[in-house]
Amino acid sequence: MNTKSMGLAVITGASSGIGAVYADRLARRGYGLLLVDPNKERVDDLAKQLAADSRRNVEILTADLTNSADLAEIEQLLRDDPRVTLLVNNARVDTTASFLNSEVIDVSRLIMLTVEALTRLTYAVVRAFLKRGSGTIVNLGSILSIGSESPYTIFGSTNAFVRAFSQSLQHDLSNAGVKVQAVLPGATATNLWNAAGTPVKHLPLKIVTPLTEMVDTALASLDQGELVTIVSPPDAREWQNQEATCRALLPNLPCGVPAAKYATSALEG
Repeated sequence: MNTKSMGLAVITGASSGIGAVYADRLARRGYGLLLVDPNKERVDDLAKQLAADSRRNVEILTADLTNSADLAEIEQLLRDDPRVTLLVNNARVDTTASFLNSEVIDVSRLIMLTVEALTRLTYAVVRAFLKRGSGTIVNLGSILSIGSESPYTIFGSTNAFVRAFSQSLQHDLSNAGVKVQAVLPGATATNLWNAAGTPVKHLPLKIVTPLTEMVDTALASLDQGELVTIVSPPDAREWQNQEATCRALLPNLPCGVPAAKYATSALEG
């Protein structure tokens, strides 16, 4: 266990699952912790356990990121607390319901957590990091952000924002000393699957990543300087090839001249 202080890591959605494992691993690495979660009893129990195991300072903030007052409180803390060196945006709602079978209030909550809250917390902390010339932001997304034909329309689409936003931010901060990592796990063995409507036990075993292995892989990837982490790619070159194709395609897209096939169709119409 690292005895050197690494500053304060703020983790949202911290009381269980991915967030709880991040908390354990970061405490072992030398971070003090601020655990943000709406479940006071569960996050308090975790904080006591982590403080006893790691002998690190562990604070809690009971907050619901879909509540505007709670969100504003965390934004202010990220802007003003000089101890903060790492933000893990992990608060999320997983769903396996199709768009047409979802309630609009559930869709709105998913968008609020995955898009608005993540963006606002990142905006708050990145300004503080820029002043210091250092800091790390970890945004938890999903492998479903890559495919445009995900069966989980809103879940896949909002996580596509997480990936695109993180990659754009990486470009903006490339020379600022601030790291931004997008973590794109596949199916991970957490209890969120139960709430989403498809328990883990109903998934094919071969596609499920054990929880601790998922987080350990993401942290190892961060150590290696990777900006986008696909936790369990069959072949890492496939992602590299896709990225290279996108980079090659983009400069040729805004050419100012419509494609010939559209001009032909217009004349025929």
